Amino acid sequence: MNGKKRTLLFLSWRDIKAPKSGGAEVFTHEMLKRLDTDRYEIIHYSPMFPGANPDERIDGVRYIRKGGNLSVIFHAQRYYAKHQSRIDYVVDQCNTHRFFTPLWVKASKRIFFIHQLTREIWHLNAKFPVSTLGYWTETPMLRLSRHDYTMTVSNSTRKDLLAAGFNPDKMTVLPEGIEFEHWPREQFLEKEASPVFIYVGRFVHYKGIDDTVKAFSEVKRKHPQAKLWVVGKTDHRYVQEVLKPIMDEAGLSYGEENEGRDVTFFGFVSASRKLELMSRSHALLFPSLREGWGLIITEAGAVGTPSIVYHSPGIIDAVDEGRAGFLCSENKVEDLAGFMNQVIEQPEQAELMREKAYKFSLNFHWRHTAASFDRWMDQLYAKEGGAR
Repeated sequence: MNGKKRTLLFLSWRDIKAPKSGGAEVFTHEMLKRLDTDRYEIIHYSPMFPGANPDERIDGVRYIRKGGNLSVIFHAQRYYAKHQSRIDYVVDQCNTHRFFTPLWVKASKRIFFIHQLTREIWHLNAKFPVSTLGYWTETPMLRLSRHDYTMTVSNSTRKDLLAAGFNPDKMTVLPEGIEFEHWPREQFLEKEASPVFIYVGRFVHYKGIDDTVKAFSEVKRKHPQAKLWVVGKTDHRYVQEVLKPIMDEAGLSYGEENEGRDVTFFGFVSASRKLELMSRSHALLFPSLREGWGLIITEAGAVGTPSIVYHSPGIIDAVDEGRAGFLCSENKVEDLAGFMNQVIEQPEQAELMREKAYKFSLNFHWRHTAASFDRWMDQLYAKEGGAR
């Protein structure tokens, strides 16, 4: 490097302050902010949004914002053309949105970054014909980057990419991370007297919140004292249109936080409150159909709570293929309810899984993610000399 900083240009359709930022944006920011600023100059380029600063530094990362979801591609291309002599690598972060860097960045400087494939989620989250178009074009679009250096976050996504023709020798799996320090075992909170299960996440179909409520209604018949806690910004329309019919049919009482209800919607809570609620619960329910990883599973394990999950890409990695969590053999409500009953009826088994989940969670922290990325960049610079 001859003493020069490593300059990386990250491209994304959202950044850490964007109104709809999610897990992918958190991952990127938490990793980048932990890099040595004496060694790296990080520039993150993304669309503008109302009230945003067009150019600012956050935790050592320079955030540039310009254009909308489509025009940002043109603006990013112009920025790169103007500064390409000092930019070592361009990271195209794929989250359904693409910057098509194979068309304007030379191969030796390209890095492709993807958390998960969309696949069947197209049919759940988009309407026809967008759903069909997205589903059938996903693989051809991915293949545009199959020769690029590639980063992902789980072995599940790695396997999907290999099936799409990506080069295993140019790929790395970066570990997911948590921001807080793992709780010492003596700090785990006492579990609730009644069996309590918790769902933490968005109110979208592919995340499985409807299956969560269905499974809970099955468990409730056998264990009337059981409770379900739902944490996350409440989508009242989704509750009325999708969840209310399920709860009404099962005769479940529900509402906002209030002692005695079968299903409690806590809404959005602080990070500390979320960890508290998870630690007090007997198990986290996460029947999502596809994830990059399933970070909430790792967070639950870090505060002493095992998870019951569907056998889905990304999630199977977060429970170590069932060694650090209850992994359904099939993505069925009956399987989910079966493990919930097991947690209630076999507390010794639940305690054993709790310990395994905790031990596995110790492998994951954002500092480990940053260190892994730094080591991989060392390899690229040694091989390509910065690709300038």
